[in-house]
Amino acid sequence: MARTTYKSLMRIGGQPIPLNVRVNPRARRIIVKVHPSTGEVAVIAPSLRAVSPAIDFARSERGWIAERLSRIPKAVAFMPGAAIPYRGVEHILRWAGAKRGLVTIDQEAWRPTIRVAGGAEFFGRRVEDWLKRQARFHLRRKVDGFAQELGVKVSRLTIRDGASRWGSCSSTGALSFSWRLVMAPPMVLDYVAAHEVAHLREMNHGPRFWRLVDRLVGDSTAAQEWLRENGSQLHRFGDLDTGHAVEVIL
Repeated sequence: MARTTYKSLMRIGGQPIPLNVRVNPRARRIIVKVHPSTGEVAVIAPSLRAVSPAIDFARSERGWIAERLSRIPKAVAFMPGAAIPYRGVEHILRWAGAKRGLVTIDQEAWRPTIRVAGGAEFFGRRVEDWLKRQARFHLRRKVDGFAQELGVKVSRLTIRDGASRWGSCSSTGALSFSWRLVMAPPMVLDYVAAHEVAHLREMNHGPRFWRLVDRLVGDSTAAQEWLRENGSQLHRFGDLDTGHAVEVIL
């Protein structure tokens, strides 16, 4: 079987940059991508014959790639003392001691604080797992309410760490969302939930689709603008290599 992924190298500003070349027969043209959180540079070629032209094309786009790489936000690990957003409000992470316990929000602290109990070596994983559970709770609540409002059925709800999509809807009624939405202001999570539920009625972005979204959350302009301006920042929090999907069957 022929390989579908190739490795190459390019230089930007004198620095070597790894280039991943992927062959995808479904691609209609050569496409260059820069991962918004990891900075991975990839180029998609529609065929094996197009691999060499794809590498040349990527190298011709050095300026665009450099500009995209400059946008990659500095990573913030889930560790004691770090500041992370939760529901649009900055919270400080604090270790609550090695004794096993829950992750809790301290409402009495002088500033919003998330206290994490348990072994120090599991601190980051416990924070991420807690955020995923919170995302599942808030998204499921919103999705259930919106689905009832529109009279549609959701077959499955999946929480994952998508880099390119905040949410998706399949023809089978399965919805998928990024857990990082729980770090955004509530109006943003609500909008993305409404957007995907509306697709269960209208699998397009035509006028009828947007009327459904407006019916569920009102004017979504502010939420869309927030995602455009701030969405990429949410990818800088946590260990980018530990994400995994959590499925919830509704």
